[in-house]
Order: sequence, then structure tokens, then C-alpha cells
Amino acid sequence: MIWCDIGVNLFSNQFKQDRAAVVERAAQAGIGQLLLIGSDIDESRQNIIFCRQHSGCFSSAGVHPHQAAKVQQDWLLQLSALLNEDEVVAIGECGLDFNRDFSPRPQQQAVFAEQLQLAGRTNKPVYLHERDAFDTQLAMLHEQPPTKGVAHCFTGNTTQLKAWLDLGLYIGITGWLCDERRGTALREAVTYIPPDRLLLETDAPYLLPRNLHPKPASRRNEPAFLPAIAAMVAQLQQTDIALLAEQQWQNCQRLFSTRPDNLLQRSLSHG
Repeated sequence: MIWCDIGVNLFSNQFKQDRAAVVERAAQAGIGQLLLIGSDIDESRQNIIFCRQHSGCFSSAGVHPHQAAKVQQDWLLQLSALLNEDEVVAIGECGLDFNRDFSPRPQQQAVFAEQLQLAGRTNKPVYLHERDAFDTQLAMLHEQPPTKGVAHCFTGNTTQLKAWLDLGLYIGITGWLCDERRGTALREAVTYIPPDRLLLETDAPYLLPRNLHPKPASRRNEPAFLPAIAAMVAQLQQTDIALLAEQQWQNCQRLFSTRPDNLLQRSLSHG
């Protein structure tokens, strides 16, 4: 089985000391490709440089709603240039976050709208973030529907899921599903995800799966733990895990137009 982790925050400070080793462990665990998340222009650039040095790694490029108030005057020109890089396969992480409001809501909406327009002009998939802003984000997406994209780290209920599916979006499932304390609604919703719309992600270093045993002493999530999420999805959807692996791999290639032969490389020391 080969997996694709479509959500890794590899330039989190939690990975500062061992980024290359994290990728190596992912390869050993059967992860074939990683999508690194770009939350602002600088992180997107860091991702691109890393991807050039590590086969099987790709990146999104965009501005997260938390960073919307910090954009430079020419941010859209800078982002447009990044989208020309071969390593960049999606626009984002972009969207709305009304939970923490680190950026004023009007600024979030303006920056999000610009990225939706850019996605339309470039035919890139959008990599969507949404937290406590479902109605507003849904209205914006209806006003300017993306041609393709993924609801990253979906944690909502069945009604919200069906709204994203109606827009043609793929659904990214994380270790939130493995949390019996707060994942109840998601566990019900995941049974409604069609096999050809499901993507898996760790959102590492966050959302360590609670069904992982033994758990790392650091409590840090990483791509090598993606199979624990897959096991929970397979259980809830009552499907064969090998079939799930094949389907999500094909979904990843279809949405992001990545080359299936461009894989994470195991080091020679590990055979």
C-alpha cells in the first residue's frame, strides 16, 4: 500500500531539528508523497526549496486567514509568481477563520476572494481552511465556485460535508476522526464521503491520532502516522484498507496533477 499525506506543516518549529528525518520516516511507513502547506508567502517559498531537494514532496502556496492582515502590498504578485513553480500544486491554505480572528474578518474575506480569483485564472485547485465561518465561506464559494479543490482538515457534520461535496470539493480527513471525545459528528459524516472524493492528511505536527499505539513521547504528529487515520476511515466506511489506499492515491494524483512516479525516496542506509 502507498499513501499520500496532503497536509504537512513541515516548517513548523516542531520540525526544526529533524525535517529530513521526518520525511525519511514517512517513506519507511509507506507514504509516497507529501503536500507541504504554505500558510504565507515566506513559508511557501521555504516549502518550494525543500521540495526541490526531496523527491515526492510538493507544496501549496497561499495566505492563511490568520496571516491575512500581514500581507504586503504586492502579495498577490508574489503569490502569482510562486504558482509558476513546478513544485506548487495548489493555492492555499486559504479561507476564513472566525474562531480566533487573528485577522479582521473583512481582511480575511478580501484576501480569500483574491485567491479564489487567482485559482480561477490559473486552474489550480484551492486548499481550503474554514473554522467557525461555514455560512460566510459557503456563500463566497457559491459566488465564485472553484473549479477544483479540497476542504482541508474537515471536522464538520454531515450537512456541512454535503455542502462541500455539492461544490465538487474533495474532503481532507485528519486524526480528528480518531478522537472519540470530539469527533462524533465527523465519524458519522465520513461514512457519506464517496470513495473518489476522499483524501487523507495528518496536518502534522498537529492532531496526533488518539488511536495510535504506542504514542510518541513528544506527542508530535508526523506523516508516518497517516496509516492510523486510514485504519479508522476503513473501519468506519467498512472498506478494505488496501482498496482505500489505492483510491486515495488516485484521488491525490487526480486533484493535484502530481506524477505518480515522483515518490519519497528511502535512504540507502535503510535498503
